[in-house]
Amino acid sequence: MPFEMESMAAAIGVSVPVLRFLLCFVVTIPVSFIHRFVPSSFGKHLYAAISGAFLSYLSFGFSSNLHFLVPMLLGYLSMVLFRPYCGILTFLFGFGYLIGCHVYYMSGDAWKEGGIDATGALMVLTLKVISCAMNYNDGLLKEEELREVQKKNRLIQLPSFIEYVGYCLCCGSHFAGPVYEMKDYLEWTERKEIWAPSEKGPSPSPFGATIRALFQAAVCMALYLYLIPQYNIPGLNGPAYQGWGFWKRLGYQYMSGFTARWKYYFIWSISEAAIIVSGLGLSGWTETSPPRPQWDRAKNVDVLGVEFAKSAVQLPLVWNIQVSTWLRHYVYDRLVQKGKKPGFFQLLATQTTSAVWHGLYPGYIIFFVQSALMIAGSRVLYRWQQTIPPNMALVKKLLVFISVAYTILVLNYSAVGFMVLSLQETIALYGSVYYIGTIVPVALILLGNIIKPAKPARSKARKEK
Repeated sequence: MPFEMESMAAAIGVSVPVLRFLLCFVVTIPVSFIHRFVPSSFGKHLYAAISGAFLSYLSFGFSSNLHFLVPMLLGYLSMVLFRPYCGILTFLFGFGYLIGCHVYYMSGDAWKEGGIDATGALMVLTLKVISCAMNYNDGLLKEEELREVQKKNRLIQLPSFIEYVGYCLCCGSHFAGPVYEMKDYLEWTERKEIWAPSEKGPSPSPFGATIRALFQAAVCMALYLYLIPQYNIPGLNGPAYQGWGFWKRLGYQYMSGFTARWKYYFIWSISEAAIIVSGLGLSGWTETSPPRPQWDRAKNVDVLGVEFAKSAVQLPLVWNIQVSTWLRHYVYDRLVQKGKKPGFFQLLATQTTSAVWHGLYPGYIIFFVQSALMIAGSRVLYRWQQTIPPNMALVKKLLVFISVAYTILVLNYSAVGFMVLSLQETIALYGSVYYIGTIVPVALILLGNIIKPAKPARSKARKEK
């Protein structure tokens, strides 16, 4: 068996630990499907917990479940003992332990060298534990003090421990996400709300949406395997790269970032298929007649939306969607004081949180600071677009083209830091293209403070109102 694993791993160009993880990851699909037929709510919670823990053991070894148990227990104890402060306590404990694991295992270096450990799964689990505690904390607040999302997700009663563990480890969904809410998990398990039998008919079949996700996963993996021998991290540091001119270096950086993204598209497509086939992926029904089911709860990426984004502002809405949603609800929105508008501070704090969540590598920190600059620069371009009158359609189209080119340039330039991780390599590679992806957004932000577009005039009726 070890020999077979080695030969299989060599055939697809990965290490044995990564192959073992991929096999267990794919197995989450049939495991999630079986969940549909487990009787009783308690049985479903127990199955979700045991299957998730067993898959973790097969993927990462026994120690992985011990690591997962630490933030899970800290989060649950904070909800039991310190409910008024359980949200912030779980946030600090969860991120503190995650950072410790990042530092101890140096997981980023392991991933670069083809290894894998439980830190990636711990990242997802940390977000789930924090959101559960914050929603339980929100259950103490008055409705008028809450945003609509908080009202929807808040927990009035403490989940039982088996419900909590089932939510955290559900059928291996902690491997790569997506992140979902405790309230949705409980309603799905108990067949309430959108999962309850209704006049719209029996539970919708998930198979069409599952097949679509699996087809997308196959295409993404095929494209990644085709491109990675040509565009990779060693190529960015190779002697050939050093001998190229500016445009060829910039082109190679673009292709390296483009290639790396297909690996993530594959992973997220598999996790989407697993959540859909379980039934948890159901997010609602269309308004058409007859109504059709929507399966967007597990959607973590819009591939075409990323690759053809018209603005950098759109990227958090189409890339790592569920984590971006988590960051907005549990970091960005909660930093905005009542009656005030969010600004660059909230954006930078959110991006910094995302960077720390990924790991304490300089490349991550630089990438997410770059992302904050990229989005801020994109907002300047958007404000300029909005001031162009309808009779200057050509100018408006030109600004749209500039916005697309800007997004492609800065995104793939910034992604270099995310891939190479080290400070020295990141700075050297940015310098090899004259820091263009940093200079352009900073210049736009400065210009935006100088060339301030006039605010569109409000109608007379609106003014009187």
